[in-house]
Amino acid sequence: MSIEAGMKYQIGQKFKSNFNSSDSLTILNNNGVTVQFTLDDGKGRGSMPLEHLNYLLKRDNLTKITNKRALIHDSNNEEKIS
Repeated sequence: MSIEAGMKYQIGQKFKSNFNSSDSLTILNNNGVTVQFTLDDGKGRGSMPLEHLNYLLKRDNLTKITNKRALIHDSNNEEKIS
C-alpha cells in the first residue's frame, strides 16, 4: 500500500498513549524513508521511519480512515453498474 500525504489513520485504543492520546494522525510527507505526520486536535506532530509505520499498520495499531468522498463516489458507480 502506498502512503501518501493527506492520508488519515485512526490510532488503536491501546496504542493512543504513545501518540498523546490522539484519536488519529494525518500524513504530511513521505520521502520514501521517513514519514512526517500531525496528530489531530493539535496534540502534536512527529516523524517515524516508513518501515515502522508499515509495522504499525500490519499489527492493526493504526487503521486507515477511508475518505468519505471516495465512499460516495464508489457507491454512485455501483448504482450505475446495476
